[in-house]
Amino acid sequence: MILWIIVGVALFSLLVLGLAVRPVLARVPELHRAVRRLMLKQEALERLQAKAEALQERSLVVADQAGRAADQVAAIRAAKP
Repeated sequence: MILWIIVGVALFSLLVLGLAVRPVLARVPELHRAVRRLMLKQEALERLQAKAEALQERSLVVADQAGRAADQVAAIRAAKP
């Protein structure tokens, strides 16, 4: 008799566990799609970050060139009487 009670409680526990897990398992494909979208966005952001770093380096080069050009203009103006 006690064996049947233990078996009944175990089966009932498995049933409750199955009912609790079912909604989560039903959302797995949706969660997988969301993870995929986030990974694609992360890749796009990494590419954008690389472009921004390249642009920043280029702007530093241009600023340096502008500074040298300003120095040359100042030197030319100073050389003129």
